[in-house]
Amino acid sequence: MADTTSEAATGSLTAPQATPPVRTGLILLVVSAGVFLASLDLFIVNIAFPAIGADFGADPAALSWVLNAYTIGFAALLVPAGRTADRIGRRRVFLLGLAVFIAASVGCASAWDVGSLVGFRVVQALGAALLMSTSLALLLHSFPPARRAHAIAVWSAISGVAAALGPPIGGLLVEASWRWVFLVNVPVGIAALLLGRRVLPESRDENERRRPDVVGTVLLVGGVALLSLALVEAPDRGWSSGVTVARLAGAVLLLLLVVVRAARTPRRLVPVLPLPLLRTRTYALTCFAGLVFFASFGAMLLGNVLWLTGGWGMSALEAGLLLVPGPACAAVFAIPGGRLGARFGCGQVAALGMSLFAVSGIWWLTQVDGERNYATAMLPALIVSGIGVGLTITNLSAAVSSTLSPSDLATGTATFTAGRQLGATLGVALLVGIVAGGQDPLDGARGGWLLVVVLALLAGATSLLIGRAHHPDVTTAAVGATSTARR
Repeated sequence: MADTTSEAATGSLTAPQATPPVRTGLILLVVSAGVFLASLDLFIVNIAFPAIGADFGADPAALSWVLNAYTIGFAALLVPAGRTADRIGRRRVFLLGLAVFIAASVGCASAWDVGSLVGFRVVQALGAALLMSTSLALLLHSFPPARRAHAIAVWSAISGVAAALGPPIGGLLVEASWRWVFLVNVPVGIAALLLGRRVLPESRDENERRRPDVVGTVLLVGGVALLSLALVEAPDRGWSSGVTVARLAGAVLLLLLVVVRAARTPRRLVPVLPLPLLRTRTYALTCFAGLVFFASFGAMLLGNVLWLTGGWGMSALEAGLLLVPGPACAAVFAIPGGRLGARFGCGQVAALGMSLFAVSGIWWLTQVDGERNYATAMLPALIVSGIGVGLTITNLSAAVSSTLSPSDLATGTATFTAGRQLGATLGVALLVGIVAGGQDPLDGARGGWLLVVVLALLAGATSLLIGRAHHPDVTTAAVGATSTARR
């Protein structure tokens, strides 16, 4: 048997070339549909917040868990789900994840109170983690080297498309009922599931015998959930209250235990954190910058929805349509942003994008008031923020990839993605706490925009430390990752 490490180095792995182009196109369609659904539910629920709150009589603090339950579960389960798929088969896990996601979406649409909705969102997050963690590996296994760059580009763009379509789709559906925000997943998911059973190939890592570390995963979920709870309720209870202090201390303790557990995980288990990777300076800085930036991004998304629907009294449909320019600009500038990063350095261009994002927050902070003046007070900063996001996300992803060997590509990118989701969770928690503490809607909104500015500037300063972080050769990395997947 040929040495697969040598194959990866020479780029001689050619088995996927036998897959007919029509079939690879169908595989890309199925995988993209799954990734789109998992990503859409990170964005579409924001616009349904007011309707859900009115239906259940819930305040923003309680409703924040409709978002946080999904992002925390999604983030914590990505790495364990990926390693499980390595052992038992990626096709099997992807289809299982799609089925779980569909069933949980029906559950979310049938929820009878906020608690039941949060519970179904946790199950939905499990399905999303199962399908997302296997999606890229399925593409790399199916596409020949000459077409992998195209497949990865499509896979990378799906989140941007979901972000752009989330607000208008959500706004249209909420006009009928917020429950349709979840039911829309069902027909798309069923179609992808049926087609996936016919066209997706099976692949696994024959050398992977380890199991996910359940203890480490539980500690991570518990630590982030307790931290989010403390941040959301601190304005009402008081930052110096015994309950708040106890929750913050408990969260810190649990997160420290996560690190200790990762360092001492038995060899038969997969650590919840890849500590050897996090000792790499560029990788660690990029993950931290991503976490902080997505805290800013998550706060901005929810904050703007709450302001448009609450402060300016717009309908969900109107707010959703008016928010489109931001994510649309992000999608348009993602590819040019990658080219700029290749020329000037990922860290520098990401820092530029984050600075533009901070500028948009400053604009809202200084220009928005009680008068509904979208064209001059809101729109210019939406465009600038979208450009900033487009420059940022592409270059953070490229900076992460540049630090990873082929064997670490799956784990490293999954950990980075998990950090992004955890950042969004903390941003939402901070935003909800600030909005709840405001004397009136405008005070709360301005506090949220100030939070966006501070976090974006912190992320930008961190990105400057990343340096050039060369763009990796996607095809070479993909070949290596496929080789690792097939060993």
